[in-house]
Amino acid sequence: MCSESVIISVLFPFYVLQRCYEHKQYRNGLKFCKQILSNQKFAEHGETLAMKGLTLNCLGRKEEAYDLVRRGLRNDLKSHVCWHVYGLLQRSDKKYDEAIKCYRNALKWDKDNLQILRDLSLLQIQMRDLEGYRETRYQLLQLRPAQRASWIGYAIAYHLLEDYEMAAKIVEEFRKTQQTSPDKVDYEYSELLLYQNQLLREAGLNKEALDHLTSYEKQICDKLAVEETRGELLLKLDRAGEATEVYHRLLERNPENWSYYQGLEKALKPKSVEEKQKIYEDAWVKYPKGLVPRRLPLSFLTGEKFRECLDRYLRMNFSKGCPPVFTTLKSLYHQKDKVRWVTLFSMSCSLISMRVTSVKLLAGWMRPRLWTLLTASSTPSVPSICSRLDLSKRLKRCVPSSHGLVW
Repeated sequence: MCSESVIISVLFPFYVLQRCYEHKQYRNGLKFCKQILSNQKFAEHGETLAMKGLTLNCLGRKEEAYDLVRRGLRNDLKSHVCWHVYGLLQRSDKKYDEAIKCYRNALKWDKDNLQILRDLSLLQIQMRDLEGYRETRYQLLQLRPAQRASWIGYAIAYHLLEDYEMAAKIVEEFRKTQQTSPDKVDYEYSELLLYQNQLLREAGLNKEALDHLTSYEKQICDKLAVEETRGELLLKLDRAGEATEVYHRLLERNPENWSYYQGLEKALKPKSVEEKQKIYEDAWVKYPKGLVPRRLPLSFLTGEKFRECLDRYLRMNFSKGCPPVFTTLKSLYHQKDKVRWVTLFSMSCSLISMRVTSVKLLAGWMRPRLWTLLTASSTPSVPSICSRLDLSKRLKRCVPSSHGLVW
């Protein structure tokens, strides 16, 4: 009878109290705390006092919470629940070092508690205690060897410690336990393979990484990542011909990606500025609407060639009405000659657009004119020209109409 009364008056309400806390039903949790503590035999029950304090902390009553948790801890110093709750309280106040000490004390009384180990590992990674994080993840792996998170967490611990080969071996051991059909689409397994390949690359095992990528290509869902990774690996292995083919395929997929052109440059290894420019001229023909192949040559061209290339690039941007044109040219502003050409060209386009008087022509010129004025006013040089034209006032007078914009 005594054991039954304990179960009814303490154990069951305490179990429900924990569920209430997990589901954020704090008011209901306080009712069960009151039910347990109202029994004279358990008025100083340490774990209930600690849970009541944790619940009050979630309701914003911090002082009461700390008093109750400390009181509960004094009544039951050997309870892992009391130490765990005290650690959660310290963590909520961002006292991470103190919280870690509380978690370690909790593990002295229940060394295999999964929740405490998880909470401890999170704080260790927060405080960059990588050695401690590795030990904690190893304990979790021993307790739950069938869980994917246990293996990945342990591999990440070695990854952060820069032991890439060991991390790759752990992922490989886990991969062997996975029974996946080559024809089945499994996104989690796909991401696992990509992560394993990343570890091999960071370990400097480029040949092994390329072989791995080729072997499991069909099982990786992210085909774009496969092609990009293959291109990088082929460049590192000095297989320029194959890398060129890969980057050509990538450019067909997305001709606006800067890194693909840079990879193509590395693969083709141009020996002069003319050869380098030829790469982008071919891209102009193949991708006539592409802006990036017209922008990148501006970084290395000079003189008349720069002016011609800039002319084509700005005309295309102004006609399309691209607001970020100033941002894309910003990296050129450390070279005074290039700034002068950008400014003069922008201002000349602005002045030409101001001479248009026909209503039909005006409707077609409004958008280019707006963006040329914006670009000219954003250029850090020749502020006196901008002030004389009073560009800011002109932009403010721009109002919508049936033709688009009216100045």
